[in-house]
Amino acid sequence: MEDEPPLAGVSDFHGRLVYRSTSGGWRSALFVVVVEVTSAFAYYGVSANLITYLTGPLGHSNAAAAAAVNVWAGTATLMPLLGAFVADSWLGRYRSIIVACILYVLGYAMITLSTMLSAHDPSLQAGDTSPHPLSLQVVFFYASLYLIAVAQGADNPCALAFAADQFDPDHPRECAARSSLFNWWYFSLAVGITVSVGVVGYIQENLGWGIGFGMLCALMLCAFVVFLLGTPTYRLYEPTPGAGSPFALLARSLTALSQHDNATSCSLLEAKDVATQKEDARAVLRLLSIWAGCLAYGVAFAQVMTLFNKQCRTLDRRIFGGVELPPAALQTLGPASALLFVPIYDRVLVPALRRTTGTLSGLTLLQRVGTGLALTQASMSVAALVEARRLETAREHGLVDDAEATVPMCWAWLVPQYVLIGVAGVFAEVGMQEFFYDQMPSELRSLGMALFYSVIGIGNFISGALVSLIDRITSSGGGDSWFADNLNRAHLDYFYWLLAGFSAAELALFLRCASTYVYSHKRLR
Repeated sequence: MEDEPPLAGVSDFHGRLVYRSTSGGWRSALFVVVVEVTSAFAYYGVSANLITYLTGPLGHSNAAAAAAVNVWAGTATLMPLLGAFVADSWLGRYRSIIVACILYVLGYAMITLSTMLSAHDPSLQAGDTSPHPLSLQVVFFYASLYLIAVAQGADNPCALAFAADQFDPDHPRECAARSSLFNWWYFSLAVGITVSVGVVGYIQENLGWGIGFGMLCALMLCAFVVFLLGTPTYRLYEPTPGAGSPFALLARSLTALSQHDNATSCSLLEAKDVATQKEDARAVLRLLSIWAGCLAYGVAFAQVMTLFNKQCRTLDRRIFGGVELPPAALQTLGPASALLFVPIYDRVLVPALRRTTGTLSGLTLLQRVGTGLALTQASMSVAALVEARRLETAREHGLVDDAEATVPMCWAWLVPQYVLIGVAGVFAEVGMQEFFYDQMPSELRSLGMALFYSVIGIGNFISGALVSLIDRITSSGGGDSWFADNLNRAHLDYFYWLLAGFSAAELALFLRCASTYVYSHKRLR
């Protein structure tokens, strides 16, 4: 190593020079991948079945539980905006991930303790949906949930970027490996989510909620230890205080855009700097119009963890003769569909589309996102048709007034809507990630990743607000709410049709904005 020059611009966690042969690459990135797969496993282990816990042991109504899940999930996916600011301005990515891991372990430990306390609280018994005072256990439970949301904010905008930092973009072999990292990252997270939704949901409902949540805490603690073990090999890029903040850069760019050119009062160098800032601001404003057109995906995706789950609970979920699937298990169909579709898309569709469109990637970034939005609209339409069929079956068998009855309709009816939303994610989510990263000015790319997460976050908040508003309106005259606790008297089909219409309107907005969008740096892939 004496003849090997140190890498420029990076250091180890002690601030010392680092060398290519002893740092970075896959040896370092895999430590980060372990943490992120585990954190995704744990997060979906809570979120996938959360509505069942809220309407069961905590005694919430369907509408209240759905709104609570939407607000929590929305907060977790908006927190990266704050996390990106803190990481880029102060902590740095490495320290942000450490803070996130500490908060994860604390949050999952608290939610486990809260579950154990609730099990001994006579006012919080499964099946008791009558109103009761807000207990300390319920407050403690929600505090633990939102601590996990804060951890997501510190983790999500930093983890993938930190893993990519371990590869030198100026070194041919490491540059190729970094490109491969993004593919394996998405694949690994999908595997973790698929396993989590199936396994953790089964454990929670059959072995106990405390055991299910406690397992997540133990796994997160082990992953934290693994991340720390990789510390001696990490390459660290220190953020530039203040000036390096993406939000500070964005503010300066927007300020420059609002100013008139004044060639007599500034030097040529200053004029060029102002022109660059104005172009960066225009690029961000163009991205925001595309961002607005993508919100329908976030609203539709919010239903997977809430109302899709409640639909499934009313159906015949037996497989292999007598084994009953937990409702959350069907959520594995989404990521599983994505896992199966990615190779088909990459190996079959892209080559075919390349010959047709002449674009190297088959579809441009916006075409890929638009395809995902169209599939999202189709998913909501199918969900509405299936729910209408479920309600008709309940009426035919006289089950309208029996909230606990199993409607004689197979769980397989829900497969198309889960598969459609899963395939939509391959187009929309991956497309949005690449688009917001690729088209954001280089100094603002951490903000670009946060914009992607905010699509899901704002979508959850819109969904929660719609559920609360419609529940209040439809139940105000003494009639049944669209989200009545007895789903056989509810009208989730009307709500799905509403979301299908919203998705169609958003798709029209997206197509209008995309048709006039000019890619920065002439990136048309």
